[in-house]
Amino acid sequence: MRIYMQQIPVESGQAPRFLHLIIQEDLLNGWSLVREMGYQGNAGRVRRNHFDEYPAAMDAMLKERDTQIKRGYQVVFVDGQGQHHE
Repeated sequence: MRIYMQQIPVESGQAPRFLHLIIQEDLLNGWSLVREMGYQGNAGRVRRNHFDEYPAAMDAMLKERDTQIKRGYQVVFVDGQGQHHE
């Protein structure tokens, strides 16, 4: 599952900020929440958090989404399903 968000720039001519949230299965039967953030058109900063179970990773993703919406980000697109099927 992934969510891509953008924040409208305050000043004209400034690139919008972006946040890309991705849940990936890792090689140890766990899950990673990958957060990439930065300015559109530039390389972003990447952070990863490990979770033993998919529901915990999904909860963290949705909490991050909600936090960023309160900071002025808007969801541009969502790809994937909200539930993991074994």
